[in-house]
Amino acid sequence: MKKGSTYQYVLAAFGAAIIAVLAQVTIPLPLIPITGQTLAVGIVVTILGTRLGTLSVLLYILLGAAGLPVFSGMSGGLGILVGPTGGYIVGFLATAIIMGLYLDKFGITFTQAIIANIIGMIITLSFGTVWLKIVADYTWTAAFLGGTAPFIVVGIVKAVMAAWIGVIVRRRLERAHLIEAIA
Repeated sequence: MKKGSTYQYVLAAFGAAIIAVLAQVTIPLPLIPITGQTLAVGIVVTILGTRLGTLSVLLYILLGAAGLPVFSGMSGGLGILVGPTGGYIVGFLATAIIMGLYLDKFGITFTQAIIANIIGMIITLSFGTVWLKIVADYTWTAAFLGGTAPFIVVGIVKAVMAAWIGVIVRRRLERAHLIEAIA
């Protein structure tokens, strides 16, 4: 069932809302906090695909840049985006595009969704690490050890969770004719 553009924008807004809500889920660990932002991006793109998933991420970033407290820790504003962790958030856009294109090409199966979400994790961590190196003036080693290494195992777990949740929700929405199936 083909839905109109207003319906699609509503889906993208729901996607942005899901990211904003899950961004507030934080597991405080001694050295680094683990947030639900990356999990949410993976779930949303797996469910909505390239175009609407990317639009959801863009809307989320724009809302946060405008100062709405949608980023982790109920924060918002341009200062977050240009700060040391802003690269992860900016990287969500590339993550959404590349994940979505991968899923468009190979289909949305559980296995392909895991692969896409792991690729997305690598992209997000890469953006975050490069940004951290530049903004915080770290060495590459320090940026990798502080911006990537602590998140690898958790990132893989989140990638599997995002794939599992995303595929299940997407299939149910397809069966209910609320989103279109990707051939």
